[in-house]
Amino acid sequence: MKLSTLLAKFTLPFLGLICASAVSAQMTINGAGATFPYPIYSKWFDEYARIDPSVRFNYQSIGSGGGQKQILAQTVDFGASDGPMSDENLAKAPGKLLHIPTVAGAVVITYNLPGSPTLKVDGETIADIFHGKIKKWNDPKIVALNSGTSLPDQEIVVVHRSDGSGTTYIFTDYLSKVSSEWKSKVGNNTSVNWPTGLGGKGNEGVAGQVKQTPGSLGYVELIYAIQNKMPYATVKNSAGEFVKPTLDSVTAALTTANIPDDFRFSMTNAPGKDAYPIAGATWLLVYEQQTDAAKGKKLVEFLKWADTKGEQMARDLDYAPLPDNLRDRVLKRVNEIKY
Repeated sequence: MKLSTLLAKFTLPFLGLICASAVSAQMTINGAGATFPYPIYSKWFDEYARIDPSVRFNYQSIGSGGGQKQILAQTVDFGASDGPMSDENLAKAPGKLLHIPTVAGAVVITYNLPGSPTLKVDGETIADIFHGKIKKWNDPKIVALNSGTSLPDQEIVVVHRSDGSGTTYIFTDYLSKVSSEWKSKVGNNTSVNWPTGLGGKGNEGVAGQVKQTPGSLGYVELIYAIQNKMPYATVKNSAGEFVKPTLDSVTAALTTANIPDDFRFSMTNAPGKDAYPIAGATWLLVYEQQTDAAKGKKLVEFLKWADTKGEQMARDLDYAPLPDNLRDRVLKRVNEIKY
């Protein structure tokens, strides 16, 4: 038998064993939660797999409410939420849960109208639409804000989230700040009793409903409107300026935020003429004391990468990266995770 044949006979099975061993050695870190940051998290997980092929991230985009529930039940290694957890929910955790802010983004008012006009809205008008008080597109309040724009005599079909959602948390946090009636009657949470409208699951579901329904209006994270080529409104901010949701206007809101040591903060209706008012951060939820040392080590390594290299990818996906001073604080917190 030729030497090359002998080598092939014994080498190929050996290489197969090595490959099989490498595959079996791959660690899976499971996470679940917010749909708001799903596009950038997907990008991060794909990029990180090239840096450390020994670990794979399995992330289920099920909404912030689901992410909070699963991390509390410890059925995932990390949760993700666009609304900070309440004191009541944190008290249910079997250990200390950390909020690790990652990026910030805009929640936009998107709609389905002929010609896709660029509309202006203010907080009072948005609240009245979602209260079901403003029922038609040619309502005097909408017309007054959009002089020169032809608006149809057509019913507004309101679309909101049907699942527990951090995007809803940001949106209702904003409405609670600009409308005392909304605050007292509906309130602010990841899930609320909507006075009117149709429900859609995830940012994807709301975007799909709006895109398919003439005369509809809903709220989604900015990138979902961009990816679906849907129009979105400019919104009057606390300084009285109509501001378009952009990276710069979200960053302007983020820089004014008062961020406490536990990183649970709100940045809606921020001061400043350049700040977009319906903006929010998103967090990864991680236990300070990891129960699986090997997974904990890999998770910490990923979080350090995300806080540095990962942040550089945020702008390409229309998310605002964390300011340098906040990133330094976050990195210090990540270093406190024990495994």
